[in-house]
Amino acid sequence: MKLPSIEKDVISIAEEVGEFIRQEGANFDRERIEQKTGFNNLVSYVDKEAERKLVEALRKIVPQAGFITEEGTVEQSKDHEYNWIIDPLDGTTNFLHGLPIYAISIGLTRGQQTILGLVYHVIRKECFHAIEDGNAYCNDQVIHVSPTATLHESLLATGFPYYHLDKNDAYLDIIKTFLKETHGIRRLGSAAIDLAYVACGRLEGFFEYNLNPWDVAGGTFIVQQAGGKVTDFKGGNNFLFGGELCASNGLIHGEMTNLIKDKWY
Repeated sequence: MKLPSIEKDVISIAEEVGEFIRQEGANFDRERIEQKTGFNNLVSYVDKEAERKLVEALRKIVPQAGFITEEGTVEQSKDHEYNWIIDPLDGTTNFLHGLPIYAISIGLTRGQQTILGLVYHVIRKECFHAIEDGNAYCNDQVIHVSPTATLHESLLATGFPYYHLDKNDAYLDIIKTFLKETHGIRRLGSAAIDLAYVACGRLEGFFEYNLNPWDVAGGTFIVQQAGGKVTDFKGGNNFLFGGELCASNGLIHGEMTNLIKDKWY
């Protein structure tokens, strides 16, 4: 399998589907919003059609791969050697309200390892991408994580989950502490974009819980290839399917996870 060739194909696919999402967003009919399981867990025909387009195109370039997708438009499988992990529209609520912060997220795994990651910021037309043993890029430019060395000088991002709200008090305690210890916290509404921004140095760190693999498969790999660090809240490696993660430039990672663990467990 020639990853550089596959990477170029995936970039082209993301750009094409991104154009579909942009066109639909310009004339979106809000009466076609659907409610998935759980309050505020929203979906539209744009999510579903974008996923179908991605699956159809990606299946052609790696026919033997399985799929793990948010909208379930294709049979789900972890049993293949290779698996595409896809969020066709990360930041659906932003999209539905016309807030221009949403992305396509794509990861390709081999066994338990991610070997390709892509996050395409649809409105800005910024394509963050990386492959195994390679650099991380935004479009054609190599990107690196921020060199900021202390939490005190850092800007962080987080998100707020739609379920498991019994952990909200602990989570809010973490946020309150970070607000006192950093330059601030941003809530963009797209985990994929949060991770891409850590990778290119616009943010020093990102943390969130109740995440799904399709939210983070592409972005976490890009952070790692850009020189950053990604763990679960305990500092371990169960972040792809474990539902929680902390991503950073690496230099502030210990400060972040120590603070989180103190409040979370």
